[in-house]
Amino acid sequence: MPEFCVTGGTGFIAAYLVKSLLDEGHTVRTTVRDPGNAEKVSFLWELTGAKERLKVMKADLLVEGSFDEAVQGVDGVFHTASPVLVPYDRDIQATLIDPCIKGTLNVLSSCSKASSVKRVVLTSSCSSIRYRDDVQQVSPLNESHWSDTEYCKRYNLWYAFAKTLGEKEAWRVAKESGIDLVVVNPSFVVGPLLAPEPTSTLQLILAIVKGLTGEYPNTTVGFVHIDDVVAAHMLAMSESKASGRLICSSSVAHWSQIIEMLKAKFPVYPFENKCSSLIGDNNPHSMDTSKIIQLGHPGFKTIAEMFDDCIKSFQAKGFL
Repeated sequence: MPEFCVTGGTGFIAAYLVKSLLDEGHTVRTTVRDPGNAEKVSFLWELTGAKERLKVMKADLLVEGSFDEAVQGVDGVFHTASPVLVPYDRDIQATLIDPCIKGTLNVLSSCSKASSVKRVVLTSSCSSIRYRDDVQQVSPLNESHWSDTEYCKRYNLWYAFAKTLGEKEAWRVAKESGIDLVVVNPSFVVGPLLAPEPTSTLQLILAIVKGLTGEYPNTTVGFVHIDDVVAAHMLAMSESKASGRLICSSSVAHWSQIIEMLKAKFPVYPFENKCSSLIGDNNPHSMDTSKIIQLGHPGFKTIAEMFDDCIKSFQAKGFL
């Protein structure tokens, strides 16, 4: 039975990947910055099979060589660790761009030293695909499309900027080192909470539902259920025919449409009702998912299903 390493184990996608791999009977290593932080890590130990087959190891995206031990001897590595949403008052370079780009290089460098690693699956994002002036003309977007970093800079889209550069660097290093790399590009990931606290994307949803930020994002984006993202990663790792990039996305919608849908279902909450005036992230577009479907992905849950699962888990855990 192959053994796997998942980086950034307390993240939304990573935690579900760890769960899924354990459920399949695999031995799993996962990395976190501080394995001793019981508050953050303890939910992983509660997963079925964790006591017997999970190892939580210390590693830091910005520390060279810190992933060496975690990947040594494993068959495959899922690199999901990367910051998602950071407040604009922070140092973007230090909190977002460096961890995304340097972290990817550090992990791949460790993988190239570990002769056991047969494949690396990198979690990138549709953000490295959809930010460009001609997005409406070239839609539906497919795996050949890339975000324009100048466009990202013009509109202060730093997450997309970091993800685009990070993924391009990953492809460069994989080619140079002979690493078998497959990249999954999910859109905005939604679904039920696994960790005790909402991670950054779920915090954004919670803030919009509770009306805490004063406005909702002026963003048109693809959404995707966490189950479908995990299925895409598992397929990317196990299917020998998988190669290149894999778009993983359900329907595209503007946040205003999401809020209208949720208001009709959950009228008790004081949803945000003012749209942000920021532009650059609101271009209508569509995503072509035929590549991953042909590879054997079962297809995507609807926006209604993913938000339903998300809100119900917030309710069950006392956040709403």
